[in-house]
Amino acid sequence: MTRLLIIYTGGTIGMTEGEGGLQPRPGWLPQQMERLRRPGLDFDVIEYPNLIDSSAIRLAHWNMIIRDIAAGYDAYDGFVVIHGTDTMAYTASALAFSLPGLGKPVILTGSQLPLSHPRSDGWGNLADALEAACQSDLHEVALAFDRLLLRGCRARKLDVEAFRGFGSPNYPPLAEFAISPRWHRQRWLKAGVPWAPRLLDESVRVAAFFLTPGISAALIGEMLADARLDGALLLGYGCGNAPDDPALLAGVAAASAAGCPVLTLTQATHGAVAVGAYAASAALARAGAIAAGDMTPEAALAKLSVLCGQEPGVWQSGLKTSLAGEMSLSWLPKK
Repeated sequence: MTRLLIIYTGGTIGMTEGEGGLQPRPGWLPQQMERLRRPGLDFDVIEYPNLIDSSAIRLAHWNMIIRDIAAGYDAYDGFVVIHGTDTMAYTASALAFSLPGLGKPVILTGSQLPLSHPRSDGWGNLADALEAACQSDLHEVALAFDRLLLRGCRARKLDVEAFRGFGSPNYPPLAEFAISPRWHRQRWLKAGVPWAPRLLDESVRVAAFFLTPGISAALIGEMLADARLDGALLLGYGCGNAPDDPALLAGVAAASAAGCPVLTLTQATHGAVAVGAYAASAALARAGAIAAGDMTPEAALAKLSVLCGQEPGVWQSGLKTSLAGEMSLSWLPKK
């Protein structure tokens, strides 16, 4: 008998029509899920008393999920987190970095249309998530959506209209669900460090800056120099290029000197930051910026949010390591 814990945090999947349109309906989703029980599978459902619109997600909500997984870790064989799609990739990444040593599957899912809709994609997503959560050799956080199982810290929301709302631009799927699931086990993470879940420091301040042509470089530099952040992401052009703006470079240098790591990413969906490929990226590196390789912005923000709440030596080492399969080894910063 496989026992799963299902954590229902909110999202479109459990909404029904109300006077003002779609709205959460407490108690409705757990009731509907009874139809997914089958021989050999048992599950319990935790429904959060205040269902979360995922656009309002905060570090405190991530800590709630972490606590519930840690509390049930010994009693259950796997976990399913039902979540709104807007920030599901952020939550998947946050859990991936907050649950080191995970020896059981943690699967996130949701839907583009609520279960109450006759064409809902939610039933298939739930069924696939439950199937993935039953795989005893899956030791990582993953996201099940539209017949794909994606590594949680590689996933991105790419479409708000199509049922295939999520993709994994720089890493292939962990599984594909058809009449018979195709499990790509050779891509799954191997068991590593001991199980040691950790909560996030909810006071950590991490911000993302998106470079655009014009005055944004100087403004970003001024904000970085203000020294009120614990970590920052800088999304540059192409392979991580940025204008040779004195204020930007001074801001990166000031933040880095103050112990605020600045990660550089590409605005492109596919590919990675390649420091030195162009002279326009080398100046950032000299100022102290750290190349994030092919990490997604969601993974980079979550990684900083987790690491910046720890001792400087921990985050400095962690940023140069792939902690949860979030970064291809070929793009890791040279030690």
